[in-house]
Amino acid sequence: MSTLRFTPEHEWLRLEASGELTVGITDFAQQALGDVVFVQLPDLGSFNAGHEVAVVESVKAASTIAMPLTGEVVAVNAALLDDPARVNTSPLGEGWFFRMRIEDMSAFNDLLDPQAYDAFIAANS
Repeated sequence: MSTLRFTPEHEWLRLEASGELTVGITDFAQQALGDVVFVQLPDLGSFNAGHEVAVVESVKAASTIAMPLTGEVVAVNAALLDDPARVNTSPLGEGWFFRMRIEDMSAFNDLLDPQAYDAFIAANS
């Protein structure tokens, strides 16, 4: 089973050994945004899927990050506050936004796997 899933809104979620999910935006999304200059991270706590939890601003536009699944934000990547360009240089690594816990792992498994996300990008580009 792959530990990486994607949303149609170009967010990625990675299942960590701790059972938490790390969340960020995809390489496709950061390229579309351009140079990221500001990130507003979520507060810790519970959120419903679809709720706006973060904002990312670039030289081109501002975009909101929605909670991909219902759950609890348990950590944020404070390094982005001082160096938001990490989103551009390492979108699937040091550019992560937050970590969350969910109760129903089937919701994670129902998201797009890497092959389905690649097909989604190809079909919508």
